[in-house]
Amino acid sequence: MNEQQEIKVAIIDLYNGIPNQGIRGFQDVLNRYREKNQLNLTYQIFNTRTQNELPGTDFDIYISSGGPGSPLDTEHTPWDQNYMKLMDQLEAINASSAPQKKHALFVCHSFQLMCRKYRLGVIGTRRSPSFGILPVHLTAAGQQDRIFNRLADPFFTVDSRSWQVIYPDEQRFAELGMTLTAIEKERPHVNLPRAMMAIRYSPYFYGVQFHPEVGAEAMRTSLLSETRKREVINEHGEVKYNDMLEHLEDPDKITHTQSTFIPNFLDDAIRQLMEGR
Repeated sequence: MNEQQEIKVAIIDLYNGIPNQGIRGFQDVLNRYREKNQLNLTYQIFNTRTQNELPGTDFDIYISSGGPGSPLDTEHTPWDQNYMKLMDQLEAINASSAPQKKHALFVCHSFQLMCRKYRLGVIGTRRSPSFGILPVHLTAAGQQDRIFNRLADPFFTVDSRSWQVIYPDEQRFAELGMTLTAIEKERPHVNLPRAMMAIRYSPYFYGVQFHPEVGAEAMRTSLLSETRKREVINEHGEVKYNDMLEHLEDPDKITHTQSTFIPNFLDDAIRQLMEGR
């Protein structure tokens, strides 16, 4: 890779001004990746829901964050409509003969928005919110996908959501050439459908329901706050809370996922970008 060639990354912040660990997590991952690979990689953050800020199509890579609230209720708001216009523009570039394709990663709330856009399944609230360090299982297609290189099956990551996408529409997946690559952990004692956790929308667009950007220190800070501690214990019990803290000490769990998943995505994107230049 030629370090003189700038690689421009847009971080689309959908947190609506709510304090979070996600945006800092993306910055940490990008900073470490830039240093490790000695790249001229820059990034810019766009406050989309609070200020209706969106990047143009001149970035190489787009990372769209999680965020609070319903992925359904904002469909007719200006920021949401402008967001979808941007996605349409990026898709048009990717479908053209342009050598420089646009790579995008959609996380949690953004994943749900894209599933709404493509009508891939049923979007709704969970019976109870999911929060913790939880296993994610790969599908057969996911086991062959480069984005999961060096990750176990299942792998552990941060899961934090009140909404989910279930009942994949196999006909829509087939029509659009999309692939379900990961699903929620199996719960034999609970008669509920397993949520979709990762989808390859195209060779350039990828979406995940989990939070690969959040590392152990950020998660520990969150869990040790009195508000979050009380929430987790009230919802899941003290044993589960202590299990989460214990998982943070295991380098094979979220620390490994944070240092592996997004770098895999970046490796793939940057390799293709360099081939097109």
